[in-house]
Amino acid sequence: MENSINATELELNGVKYVRADSVAQQQPNGNRCVVVVDRGWVYAGDVERKGGRILLTRAVWLFNWASIGFDGVLKNPKSDKVSLRKVDNVVDIPEGSEIYCVHVENNWGL
Repeated sequence: MENSINATELELNGVKYVRADSVAQQQPNGNRCVVVVDRGWVYAGDVERKGGRILLTRAVWLFNWASIGFDGVLKNPKSDKVSLRKVDNVVDIPEGSEIYCVHVENNWGL
């Protein structure tokens, strides 16, 4: 005998509950991104694209991570398995060097 309820919504004591997989996850949409650059460089910062350049302020360099994968780094940049280094200057990257970027929370890595 299987104990399961096939429902998308449940009301209990006047509170409505919904299935977790039925709620769209909100993605960050600000200007802070993790930018993966060719030759293995990975930075995060507040992105401004200007004149064929990617300018990062409040930047950090993703120096190293171990055994948690890139997705683990994105979810938990403060993990003891992640090594971030603050960059005091503006990071100036040629736009053509960008492999991809991922939007992250406003204070990611700080």
